[in-house]
Amino acid sequence: MSIAIPIILTVAIGFVAAAVLAYASKVFAVEVDETAVAIEGVLPGANCGGCGFAGCSGYAAKLAEDHDFPCNKCVVGGAAVAEKIAGILGVNAEAEDKQVAVVMCNGTSQAAKLLMEYKGINTCKAANSIFGGAKACTYGCLGCGDCEAACQFDSIHIRDGVAWVNRDTCTACGACVRACPRHLIRLGSAKNLVFVRCHSNDGARDAMQACKNACIGCKKCENTCKFDAVHVENNLSYIDPAKCKNCGMCEKVCPTGNIINMRLVKKAYDEKQKGTPVVPPKAPAEGAQAQA
Repeated sequence: MSIAIPIILTVAIGFVAAAVLAYASKVFAVEVDETAVAIEGVLPGANCGGCGFAGCSGYAAKLAEDHDFPCNKCVVGGAAVAEKIAGILGVNAEAEDKQVAVVMCNGTSQAAKLLMEYKGINTCKAANSIFGGAKACTYGCLGCGDCEAACQFDSIHIRDGVAWVNRDTCTACGACVRACPRHLIRLGSAKNLVFVRCHSNDGARDAMQACKNACIGCKKCENTCKFDAVHVENNLSYIDPAKCKNCGMCEKVCPTGNIINMRLVKKAYDEKQKGTPVVPPKAPAEGAQAQA
């Protein structure tokens, strides 16, 4: 009898607890939106934030709530995922202009002047906090690879002291943009092949003393452009992506090589892969390797 009583009490408590939990699960149940669940099921699950939400579940919930919200915001899944989401929602999927990350610095190891040898914590954030890093240019890439570490898709790497993006694999998730303490990386249309790889607002003399590849604000690019797409503001050249026709004329007249024509860089890389002689573009040869 002394053994039976504890057993009976344990079983009774178990039944009571089960009944309480069953009642609580009904009272406090959270309704699940089946549409959101279905959408989340077709999303890649990268949780990269490229869609503007913290994760795939947030984007799925927004789509389920607002069917007019664009279903092509998943930069990782691309058009294929957008089509699937559109099928679930019963709407049309509009193609979105592919975006890629662009690094606005060409301060390679050969071009950028060093002020010191940095031996601290090997992150751009740490280096930037110590007298602005080892390089003389206070605007340029620090080359410690915070962007590389942040990228989930192996699409950005440090080459010869500066970050380069593989445009073929970049998903424009924005992780590298957020990781750069100097705000050197921006997102732009993959259709734009000509862009300025400099971020310095220093005058010509100071800029050249800090980096041989710096923009000196000479306005040769501005005067050459036939489409009013290039202008120099605050000692720095800017190419309007909406007006640029990718003709490459500005790249040809740039005396310091800070304007990059990705068509030429890719051509040089393709020729190198085939083993044929390469006539390097004005951009540093290391730029071609960055596409690997």
